[in-house]
Amino acid sequence: MMQIFLTRIFSFSPGIVQVEERAEVASFNWKLHGVNTESINFDTAEGKVVLINFWATWCPPCIAEMPSLQKLYNDYKDEVVFLFVTTDDDPELNKFMKNKKYYFPIYRSLSSRPKPFVNNPIPQTYLVDKKGNIVIDKSNAANWNSDKVRETIDQLLAEQ
Repeated sequence: MMQIFLTRIFSFSPGIVQVEERAEVASFNWKLHGVNTESINFDTAEGKVVLINFWATWCPPCIAEMPSLQKLYNDYKDEVVFLFVTTDDDPELNKFMKNKKYYFPIYRSLSSRPKPFVNNPIPQTYLVDKKGNIVIDKSNAANWNSDKVRETIDQLLAEQ
């Protein structure tokens, strides 16, 4: 519990990747099983702003950043595609979500994830623009409910 608390205190807003250094999503062909939502193929997110978070219920840094991710999801769920990807089993996920009162969409990967997405170490979070460029690539816990992240998302949503 103390580790989660300290991680929250020391979590800063994630940095933005410089335009010339941004990696591009290699493929949008990625099948995802919806645990508490519909199953999808990642290609339905092509041309949209996407936030992908690889996480687990047993991971203290993941747990530490979840409140900020839930707040971001609350405000942007109709405009941004949120993919919370885990390998945890349903009983652990259902207990975790119920106890924490979280309701963001959880997925498990059914096919290999496209490059450059990795999920080791976790948490690993990506913010992808409408053209498939990775604008934020963050390992470890971050404060996702910061003004900086919100301004970045707003700018990405405004782009054509």
